Amino acid sequence: MQYSHELEFKVRDYECDMQGVVNNAVYQNYLEHARHEFLQSRGINFAEVTSAGIHLVVVRAELDYKKSLASNDRFIVRSLLRPVSRIRFEFQQDIYRLPDETLMLAARITGTSLNETGRPFLPEALKQLFIDA
Repeated sequence: MQYSHELEFKVRDYECDMQGVVNNAVYQNYLEHARHEFLQSRGINFAEVTSAGIHLVVVRAELDYKKSLASNDRFIVRSLLRPVSRIRFEFQQDIYRLPDETLMLAARITGTSLNETGRPFLPEALKQLFIDA
């Protein structure tokens, strides 16, 4: 797969549960941060978009846990953004442990954006991302 963005992380001790592995909910934090960084790298500031009355929201999250990350593991989140419909987009995001490139998690995150009245729409800035891809 040809990803359009990569972001490297390191597991912190407090992200692990009693079993010594990353808590399943923490993976969503990793994915969200990677999506925000992806948008930032394309000139879209999440906070500015929100203050302009555009709310980017997740409507579906599918996470397939393959293996567990543990404290101090280095890993990379690779992301690919694509349109799914006139008003929805999807991030394919995969987490690979470094340095062995083992797939730890595969995710599909579907989102949309809502205007001030709560109606779904796709703002021009996001449409442009699909053209530039």
